[in-house]
Amino acid sequence: MAVASRWVLTAGTVASLLAYADGHAIGYAYGNRIGHGDRYWQRTSPTPAEEYTSGPALALKEIGVRPAWRGTGIARRIHDALLATRDEPYVTLMVNPSAGDGKVHELYGSWGYKDIGRSQPSPASPVLSVMIRAN
Repeated sequence: MAVASRWVLTAGTVASLLAYADGHAIGYAYGNRIGHGDRYWQRTSPTPAEEYTSGPALALKEIGVRPAWRGTGIARRIHDALLATRDEPYVTLMVNPSAGDGKVHELYGSWGYKDIGRSQPSPASPVLSVMIRAN
């Protein structure tokens, strides 16, 4: 089954990808560029290494895959296709360490992400693990 994608890029700072199979949307990912001093980094504790925060990074906000396509590797393909269009040296994401009984965090670790801190973006949100990897 062939998987095609459609891109929407806005001013080089926002990236999104929709993946299709047989004319139906099966998954997506999106993120935005963050820089030194960004609120994203300010909310991260402990303060991340200057290596990560001194220049631009891509903050991956969300990856979603339709239930029928989960466990097929499509999430990784969407992730990698999105990153292939970006020139930021690092990509970062936040994940609830309890999501999927820890399996989501473990999955990102298998993709090369490592924990660098914690963040609680709002008082109502859980404390999230902040992860990063080279792009």
